[in-house]
Amino acid sequence: MSLYDDTALVLKGYQGQPELRQVYLDHLSAHGEDGMWKSCTDGHVTASALVVDPSRGRVLLTLHKKLRMWLQMGGHCEPGDATLAEAALREATEESGVPGLTLLAGGPVRLDRHPIPGPCTQHLDVQYAALAPADAVEAISDESLDLRWFAYDEVADVADASVVRLVEATRARL
Repeated sequence: MSLYDDTALVLKGYQGQPELRQVYLDHLSAHGEDGMWKSCTDGHVTASALVVDPSRGRVLLTLHKKLRMWLQMGGHCEPGDATLAEAALREATEESGVPGLTLLAGGPVRLDRHPIPGPCTQHLDVQYAALAPADAVEAISDESLDLRWFAYDEVADVADASVVRLVEATRARL
């Protein structure tokens, strides 16, 4: 099964946000495999994961190098990604530097479509949550200006509404 096929199945099985879910499915139908890749200037699917430490009531956010915003870990799918979940976990591990992350069961937590600067117009982000091991130690990657743990109730003070909604949806799933 291709990453495109896996993504379509994941989206068809996702129970929330029905209108937005249909936008994603329509995008894939209109663009085929190209709708998965950065080369698709009408937008493309991305995969992200909120790194969460439920035992300490906190999340790990990255200060994005280009956008200079506190965000969850995530980014573009790559040809080596067999599944969308694998892409989200890869991105979370690469950007957080935390080994041993595991995705929260139940598939994606949220969908978030947002405009982006550049030749491409939008990201169709499929958002997961990744559970950090108890002894998690983060390490800043080349894509981040900073990494920092925030208590759940601190996220609204530093991040935009999309990250706040992701934290809320993740906490509801926990």
